[in-house]
Amino acid sequence: MITAVGANRGFSFTDKVMSQSNVSCGAVGWIDKFKPSRQSQRPRGFRDDQTDPAAERTWSSRAKSTIPSAFPRFQSTAGDQLDPRLTDRFAEARMKLRTAYTPAQPVTDPRMFAGRTEVLTSLIRAIEHQRLHAVIYGERGIGKTSLVHVFTQAARDARYLVVYVPCGADSDMNEMFRALAAEVPLLFHSDYGPTSPEAERGASLADILPSVPITARLASDILAKIAGTRLLVLLDEFDRAESKQFRMNIAELVKNLSDRSVRVQIVIAGVAGNLTELIEYVPSIQRNVFAMQVPKMTAAEVRHLVQNGEDFSGVRFDDASIRYVVAVANGFPYLASLLSHHAGLAALDKGQMAVSVGEVSLAVNEALAEIKGRISKRSQIQIETAVREGAHKFLGPLSGVALSTGGEFSKDDMRTLFSTPESFSRCEKLIEHLASANILIEGREGESHEFFRFIEESVPSYLWIFTAQARFLESQTAASMGSAISRHAAIEM
Repeated sequence: MITAVGANRGFSFTDKVMSQSNVSCGAVGWIDKFKPSRQSQRPRGFRDDQTDPAAERTWSSRAKSTIPSAFPRFQSTAGDQLDPRLTDRFAEARMKLRTAYTPAQPVTDPRMFAGRTEVLTSLIRAIEHQRLHAVIYGERGIGKTSLVHVFTQAARDARYLVVYVPCGADSDMNEMFRALAAEVPLLFHSDYGPTSPEAERGASLADILPSVPITARLASDILAKIAGTRLLVLLDEFDRAESKQFRMNIAELVKNLSDRSVRVQIVIAGVAGNLTELIEYVPSIQRNVFAMQVPKMTAAEVRHLVQNGEDFSGVRFDDASIRYVVAVANGFPYLASLLSHHAGLAALDKGQMAVSVGEVSLAVNEALAEIKGRISKRSQIQIETAVREGAHKFLGPLSGVALSTGGEFSKDDMRTLFSTPESFSRCEKLIEHLASANILIEGREGESHEFFRFIEESVPSYLWIFTAQARFLESQTAASMGSAISRHAAIEM
């Protein structure tokens, strides 16, 4: 059992945390020694803002000759071309692998878009057939932005005019609409048309906006003049907007556009557990929007994601390694792409084009190290102690739930995961103890149930991956032992 502060026996999380001291490093000014002087790069008579190709080539060749062949270097150029100095026969596969699995970036290539065909179809039908606005929400890493990008390409293929507007903390109605208007050619305004002088010189809707601040009512009046096309406005990362007034204005704009049958539809995407979290005044626009919570990927869809990368890069995953990725990814395309990326590179570093369980295990370790770097030292110590004392066997499964619900879980979730009275009682006591001691999780009272959430956003990801890896490797070991016993029995017979 994990003990709290003041206990006489066992480990005290708080005691250990309080004993840690912060170490700071002073700045070192040695980097200037390695900077080449301007005189060494520019011939006499050149200004600082000029570039001399011959001088650049001279400097480049000089720098290249001083770098040892074994020194780490980029393997492709900024133009995505292979470095001709490399003799690695796997260099091309590496470059393709980076395109196939992009955990740090959304999917923009439809060839790499795995599964989610039903979700994409539902979104297209809501926009095209029902003329609804759309709200796409879900947890981080679930694939919302990738869905928006692929949907955008499909809309542009259908000749929709699409304007993508990322939201920020300080987003407001006036700034957002003026940025949007700058992307709409004036030739689609009913009062001007394609042959007007303004349209012929490439003017945009922003050129005719009044100087007064743009309100939701004024924005709907201006957009009502759109003709000859259909305009889709994609407001991504809507959850980042901190202004309640901005969210209210967008809700009002959605309602006004729908009531007036304007040829403009708004698609809103953001991190949220439900529609109300994302949009203010939801009751007033419920009939006007198609709300879609992006679900976790099924096991088959995760397999599809891995196989898409296989077909593109030529790197192959065996059945056991794919099962490993599916088990750890927990339905999140971000995790599936991250593990596939690292596992493929690990195989190529070994000089092979095949990925086995060993390479996926290395990828999991890299992912854990990456996520650990985002966790505070205090929580790292608490996690290490939880693992040492076996508490991760409860925290790991609960982390899987929390990843799908914004970091939260309830006692009902505990009861579902740990169905026997004894296991549920042990889990309940552990969680209540940790919450009361402010260790990794905190509690809050709901309307009828008590809810808990992880204090740090990255902790559930770390605990889930760590526990899923341990569970998968245990199952592999058990299966191997079972096969060995079966073979031995057959020999005895």
